Amino acid sequence: MADTIVIGAGIAGVTAARLLQAGGQRVVVLEARDRIGGRMWTDRTAGFSVDRGASWIHGLTDNPLTELVAELGMDAVEFTVGSYQAGGRPIADFDEEHRRFDADETRRWLADIDTADDLLLQASAASAPGETYADVSERAIAASGFDGLRAARVRAFHRHRTEEQCGTDIDRVAAHGLDEDAIDGDEVILPGGYDVLPRSLAAGLDIRLGQQVVAVKWSEAGVRVETASDVFEAARAVVTVPLGVLKAGGIRFAPELPEVVTGPIERLGMGVFDKVFLRFAERFWEDGVYAIRQHGEPGFPWHSWYDVSAVSGEPMLLTFAGGDWARRIEAMDDDAIVASAMQGLRANYGDAVPDPIAHWITRWGGDEFSLGSYSYVAAGASHADHDALATPVGGVLHFAGEAAWSTDPATVHGALLSGHRAAERILGAEIPIASLAEGARPESD
Repeated sequence: MADTIVIGAGIAGVTAARLLQAGGQRVVVLEARDRIGGRMWTDRTAGFSVDRGASWIHGLTDNPLTELVAELGMDAVEFTVGSYQAGGRPIADFDEEHRRFDADETRRWLADIDTADDLLLQASAASAPGETYADVSERAIAASGFDGLRAARVRAFHRHRTEEQCGTDIDRVAAHGLDEDAIDGDEVILPGGYDVLPRSLAAGLDIRLGQQVVAVKWSEAGVRVETASDVFEAARAVVTVPLGVLKAGGIRFAPELPEVVTGPIERLGMGVFDKVFLRFAERFWEDGVYAIRQHGEPGFPWHSWYDVSAVSGEPMLLTFAGGDWARRIEAMDDDAIVASAMQGLRANYGDAVPDPIAHWITRWGGDEFSLGSYSYVAAGASHADHDALATPVGGVLHFAGEAAWSTDPATVHGALLSGHRAAERILGAEIPIASLAEGARPESD
């Protein structure tokens, strides 16, 4: 019998398991997939890394991942527009007539979005319960006094921001839903693949793959965890499955969980955010740009293409689909998705732009072990719901994952910190986060 069962081998799960094991516990990790990493999934079938899941470290300042990836020898490349920023790094901005902004137009655009965002913060601070990000965005735009075209560009930018940051549409996000959306320091991507991190932390752990947990029976005496094929018992469990699985009732809890946990599960939203990677035989876009961005109404449904050639060593762009559009493309075949994404590129660069020679497309909304990409503060919810989700139950159940960390939900470091917190609560002691790297090692494929 184990001391602790950890359900899920994503970054939260392997973090908690590693720290608990280092603290002297017998730990078993149950993972439904046939791989470690969860929503950190690197595809290397093409001979280079394609991160189908998490891609960025969002902000290196005071981020536990900064030292951890350095300790593990993971190469990092600066790429500071991954949090959907209007500027800060070179972006090829195109207007509604598909002409590229000149320097003056870029300066005016950045000034407009700064003004609108300042007003947005004020509108959010004054918002009433139940109001949405769409509500406060409209008030900010009205207060800006911008004319039709300038207002339309800001409105589109705010809509795309919620699609990328929350994986949902602007009218479903709480007015305060992006209050914690601040990036400290540069962002980076990882050419060797992000899943090196969870696989390294998993070294030496007892991880059982292909074990989909279907039920957890708990009492103050311990837990009984049932999978599709086995039964495991322990003194306690750490549940790190994605919020989408919890919302869908993918695990039966007996007795039922208390409202302090079920309330946040119901109120928080699970967004869908999918990736479309396009690999080309030759580069047709400008050197030195981090992203290509279409402004205004022509930016629906595709608006941003990120140059991730530094990862693959091949000419490659990455575009995203979020919210309702993501759910729509998941029902489309690959050829239709690629053709749709290419329409936006050709509108800006001409019909001579060649078809991609390869592509990779994710479908996280339909993934049975995640049922979405990451959590967001839905209308009617609050940031406090993220931490409330992690409330220990009966002294034997603990919850962790990106959805259970209030200050940085929807991030890898938020998930890691939630696993760290769960381990500290179980062991009843503070654990230096730096100790995670002790004994961790990159594992070969």
